[in-house]
Amino acid sequence: MSTGIAPASGRTPTRPGMVPIGATRIGYEVKGYFRSPDTVFFTFLFPIIMLGIFTAAFSAAGDIQVAPGRDGISVGAYYLPGMLAAGMLLSGVQNLAVDIATEKGDGTLKRLGGTPLSPVSYFLGKIGQVFVTASLQAALLLLVSATLFGIAMPSTAEAWLTFAWIFVLGVATSALLGIALSAIPRSGRSATAVVIPIVLVLQFISGVYLRFNILPEWMQNLASVFPLKWMAQGMRSVFLPDAFKVLEQNGEWELGWVAFFLVAWLVIGLIVSRLTFRWIRRDA
Repeated sequence: MSTGIAPASGRTPTRPGMVPIGATRIGYEVKGYFRSPDTVFFTFLFPIIMLGIFTAAFSAAGDIQVAPGRDGISVGAYYLPGMLAAGMLLSGVQNLAVDIATEKGDGTLKRLGGTPLSPVSYFLGKIGQVFVTASLQAALLLLVSATLFGIAMPSTAEAWLTFAWIFVLGVATSALLGIALSAIPRSGRSATAVVIPIVLVLQFISGVYLRFNILPEWMQNLASVFPLKWMAQGMRSVFLPDAFKVLEQNGEWELGWVAFFLVAWLVIGLIVSRLTFRWIRRDA
């Protein structure tokens, strides 16, 4: 006869679901993010530093104009949208690709795979961390831009609503692409060598560091395949005067295409992440 004593309630204790566990991991991931000085510098502060460098280096040349004789905007105001887009890419693609590849290389993922932790909970923690850090980064970048560089912020609710959906969609897409890209490096040591050149090239051809309208047409077409170009273009529609849309590839802000390409890459990132993620490499 069994001598076990049932709980007083008569119920078997249940484990928390995947979503609550994922939510609790967000705090853990955020703390780990800010405890890594190199991560904070190269993904959190980098867009702010680059905006300061561009503003200081090129402001002497005068305002940027659509055409001679037309009203222009400051160098800092022109480059702010691109830096916001770059921040989303760095927080999602670069940060997660390097972070997950490193955890895979040092055995962290192997140990997590031996626990009841679901991959869904693990992903939720990582994606939540990206949203928290990207939001803090964007808020700090806008604060520095307005207070130190005197850049005017949008004055309409419609502009801020556009900013919100581009930001949310861009961060989600970047996070999923970062998870997908983490499957490429063979070790944590090689992760930065693989990921950073990809991210850097995308920034140069997508209108972050160079004015998109002066790039060769073939380079503009190449950049249009990838999401960063559309994130930067969407952000320019929010922060630049409407007259500046003539400098875009097709002379319009094309917000419908911005949404289309970001959703398309989000789906691609989700599918590739699902197919390639392993707690340990197959060739390990």
